[in-house]
Amino acid sequence: MLRYIIKRFLYGVLVLIGVVTLVFLLFNVLPGDPARMMLGQRADIASVEAINRDLGRDKPLPMQYLGFLNDLSPVSFHNKSDKKSYLYLDPRRYPSYVTLVGNGEHVVILKYPYLRRSYQSKRPVSDILLEAFPPTMILASVAMLAATIIGLILGIFSALYKDSIFDRTAMIVSVFGMSLPSFFAAILVAWLFAYVLAQYTGLSMFGSLYTVDDFGRGEYIDIKNLILPAFTLAIRPLAIITELTRSSMLDVLSQDYIRTARAKGLSKFRIIVKHAMKNAMNPVVTAVSGWFASLMAGAVFVEYVFDWKGVGVVIVDALEKYDFPVVMGAVMFISVILIIINIFVDLIYGILDPRIRYS
Repeated sequence: MLRYIIKRFLYGVLVLIGVVTLVFLLFNVLPGDPARMMLGQRADIASVEAINRDLGRDKPLPMQYLGFLNDLSPVSFHNKSDKKSYLYLDPRRYPSYVTLVGNGEHVVILKYPYLRRSYQSKRPVSDILLEAFPPTMILASVAMLAATIIGLILGIFSALYKDSIFDRTAMIVSVFGMSLPSFFAAILVAWLFAYVLAQYTGLSMFGSLYTVDDFGRGEYIDIKNLILPAFTLAIRPLAIITELTRSSMLDVLSQDYIRTARAKGLSKFRIIVKHAMKNAMNPVVTAVSGWFASLMAGAVFVEYVFDWKGVGVVIVDALEKYDFPVVMGAVMFISVILIIINIFVDLIYGILDPRIRYS
């Protein structure tokens, strides 16, 4: 199993390197001068050149790419004395690190990945993303948990009572949910529950995850502000999980070992829970993992409509202002989440299905 985990980890690293390369090339050929964006109307040639030197944009593209990889890598090589080197160990970029190997001038250090600084706010991109991550994490987790639980229940009962009124109704709702775009669902839900029915629901179209208490002593999680965006975000995964659970359960229930279990006199509940559900979960786990990774990456439209201060709003705001370091950092942040979740899901497969072996 350890060998399998290492192998999957190395595959993930290769995928991440590919994403980093693509992101770097894409954002370095886009039009626009970051230095002039930062300076605005005050831009002059000397100031533009100074900022480009600070950003490393005065160097050839291959050197910029190597410096970019060096900044992202937890283990990196640096020059401690030459400030003009693209591998210079700048204390402003790396305030804390551990020296692994060094000869006085050249060192190999262990550090946090450096995602550059925002062109607009001058803040480290890592700080911006870490600040926006908890609201997105909570929103995605609540939405995915609700979608998974309800979707499994609806899918199982639809399979058990195939072609009944319940089954047909669940399938109609499922198809409707899958065909509903996120941006339209967000606008529709916000308009209906936070505007038309606001006096009955008490819900607001705009709300923050954290609310200051009446005495101003601290922040607490305001659950009512979580309801509408979580509900909107859960619509599509709920529909897909319901459909997958139903089809997978129908396939499993027709297998020989299920008929054998029935012939042995096992109760219907035990057959469903112990035999059918476990073997029907693989496609559902795939769907759950994919959707959770997608939601964790930032439900851009839903967060933007509900003004939810998460990764999605950060990405939209950075795109509007051409703040490329923030967008690049967010894309790589999303990629890491996807890779970690995919590795985790591969391990779950072996637990759910005894036919799968890590070797």
